[in-house]
Amino acid sequence: MTGVGPESQEILAELERMRAGDAPTHGGRVLSYVYDSGSAELDELAASAIRLFQSVNGLDPTVFPSVARLEADLVAFGRGITHGDDQVVGTVTTGGTESCLLAVKTARDLWRRQKGEHERPRLVAPTTAHAAFHKAAHYFDLELDLVPVDVATGAVRADDIIARLGPDVALVVVSAPSYPHAALDPIAEVAPAAHELGLSCHVDACIGGLALPWWPDVAPWDFRVPGVTSISADLHKYGYVPKGASLLLHRDHRRRDAQYFATTGWPGYPVVNPTMLGSRSAGVLAAAWAITRRLGDEGYGELVARTFEATAALRDAIESIDGLTILGEPAGPLFAVVADAGRPAEERVDPHRWADAVRRHGWLLQQQPGFTQSDGTLLPRSTHVTVTPVTAGVLEPLVAALRDAADEVRGLLPADAAPVLEALPAELLASLGSAGSADADLDPAVLSSVLAQAGIGPDGSLPEEAAGLTALIEALPPALVEQALIGLLGSLVDPPAR
Repeated sequence: MTGVGPESQEILAELERMRAGDAPTHGGRVLSYVYDSGSAELDELAASAIRLFQSVNGLDPTVFPSVARLEADLVAFGRGITHGDDQVVGTVTTGGTESCLLAVKTARDLWRRQKGEHERPRLVAPTTAHAAFHKAAHYFDLELDLVPVDVATGAVRADDIIARLGPDVALVVVSAPSYPHAALDPIAEVAPAAHELGLSCHVDACIGGLALPWWPDVAPWDFRVPGVTSISADLHKYGYVPKGASLLLHRDHRRRDAQYFATTGWPGYPVVNPTMLGSRSAGVLAAAWAITRRLGDEGYGELVARTFEATAALRDAIESIDGLTILGEPAGPLFAVVADAGRPAEERVDPHRWADAVRRHGWLLQQQPGFTQSDGTLLPRSTHVTVTPVTAGVLEPLVAALRDAADEVRGLLPADAAPVLEALPAELLASLGSAGSADADLDPAVLSSVLAQAGIGPDGSLPEEAAGLTALIEALPPALVEQALIGLLGSLVDPPAR
């Protein structure tokens, strides 16, 4: 805290006290959300780069030409690792969600140039496509057409996607890999089929884009595949850049230009924005430039090699735990763990109870609810695991915790939402049913009662074990759950009463 006065030091101390309640971002204890290279040098390099550029506004590269240089170099880096030719161009965005939103906006606008400004197109994607595409369809008024995936593998069949294609499709989305189950979608089959029909095809490589280029034995997924028109790849995941930085790459200038918003229709300065934002921090842009320069192809290759070894070891360890198994054939440094349905019930391990038990041992895994697809098939409840280079250094205690946690919950039935629902008054249950449609408003009293029965405190505090809450998410109508979660998360940032 050197270089600041006493009052500023106290402010920084308060920030440190706030930060103390967060999950750790270093050391490999959190196996989702966090991407830790394990290098203190990279952390310091990023912090120093941000400091140098913290006052620079990325809004106008004609005023700050350094912004254009940084972005051009990062796009060139992304183009190189995705096998793009000299026609491939792109933009640095603030994260994967913005990259996905802009990919959809671009495809919609290009489609409307041909079909009509007020027509409503479809967006075709597997059920496992990231929720950012749900948001994009909602924001930009596309019909979201989700294709069911195989429940045993989490993978979508190419023929099932191709069968949905037609002239009303503005964009086909495939993942490299999908976040829920790490399935590599059949890009080599889908993209050429889309191309033959004159359709845009976006590869969402937000999580895999800076790992798969060095990952062994991965099927083609990038610009080598004819018909791939855009790719999103997050720098702030396996690029080890601070949040938030992502790349959106386009096959050519025409597509990149359609991403932009420009207007001179007001009395102020001409507005020309490549992204959703106007003013943008150049600090993270500089950090991304510095880290990609520092690591380069060799440095990323070494980090991916460590991650690959840790992923293989962790998968082998989990497969050896009675009652658990890995879903499908994951590609890259992530996977989903499910109960082994081939075992008798008394030998199975519910993945959500297991995740809660693992947390008691000091490690955080991410619970994923079971999900009913449009064809009525049920994707099993699972626990998501993201592996990073630091995982290699903590494998022994981590595997021990995973085994001990499984022993503690083996044979226990999955958490059941029925007791929570049964504890609610009959009139409240009736109102829950009426709130199951997307356009219904949720009564605050209903929300409070449901959250209280789920163990959520009035201050938004969560129960120590999340399996019951996840089961409740599975059991209630999606529209109701979504409204309840909005209310819950909104309450966390409500200012205190005066």
